[in-house]
Amino acid sequence: MLNPLIENACKVLDGSELTRAEALELAERIEGEDVLDLISLANKVRKKFAAPFFACSILNAKSGACAQNCRFCAQSAHHHAAIESYPLLAPEQVLEAARQVYGAGVRTFGYVTSGRGYPERTPEFERMLETFDLLHRELPDMKICASIGILSRETARLLAEHHVWRYNMNLQTNPARYAELIADTHDIAEKIATIRHLQEFGITNCTGGIFGLGETWADRIDMALAIRDLDVEGIPLNVLLPIPGTPLEGRAVMEPVDVAKAFALVRLINPQKMIKFAAGRETVMKDFQGLLMLSGASGVITGGYLTTRGRVIADDQRFIEHLNRF
Repeated sequence: MLNPLIENACKVLDGSELTRAEALELAERIEGEDVLDLISLANKVRKKFAAPFFACSILNAKSGACAQNCRFCAQSAHHHAAIESYPLLAPEQVLEAARQVYGAGVRTFGYVTSGRGYPERTPEFERMLETFDLLHRELPDMKICASIGILSRETARLLAEHHVWRYNMNLQTNPARYAELIADTHDIAEKIATIRHLQEFGITNCTGGIFGLGETWADRIDMALAIRDLDVEGIPLNVLLPIPGTPLEGRAVMEPVDVAKAFALVRLINPQKMIKFAAGRETVMKDFQGLLMLSGASGVITGGYLTTRGRVIADDQRFIEHLNRF
């Protein structure tokens, strides 16, 4: 017999929306074996409304030495994480990386850089535009994604003109608590403005966040609702693996059952969107990775993350083939 709270949430299958109060009650009161029923419902919603599972790959095209003071990030120059730092990769280096994942069967390629962003045209930004043109010319059926920080209306327009299909701009957490994660270097309003600029010029958006930062269930619900209000196409979700040298290095790793419940709730709040499991899939979930991928997720980042390794692309492709049968 279904828990009455989950039974009520089944209305999502009929096209109804969960209210904040309903989602928060599920988050705070569903536990134990009832979590499996919540996961099952999220998977049914995913199967009814979302596209099949897919994989994308990302490249860290400029690493470290970032002036932004993000408390969770290994690439911030304010911290002392042991990562490799290097300047912007040449267009030919990016093309070679894209060719490798293309040859492995991946058709969505993310270009990611550290730093605040490009509200103005700079020589470095112009070099990025050259890179996007090269990728489009050499791999015309590869979908180009970018994550290069804060943009103005003008620089967003230029990305659209130079073949960028999707842009990653994460909220990271409940927007009302964003300032607690980022110390005085930028604010959430700049991120939301960037998303709106991109939408104006037809660039689709991946906008998600990070679980395990010390947030409450209410924060997780509020982030999912804020994403729903933005009406983005993709929702990448990361699970924090505390990195030595960052302010969050001592934080406890999130329990797999809570990760699964959080993913399920994001799916119930955003039934039609692509929900992508990004960092933390292998390192946090370990033996429970398959369970989480049936908790509402419909995509993965494969081959590695910005500063940590991921799974081999061929292994993930076989994994996705099996997942698409559920």
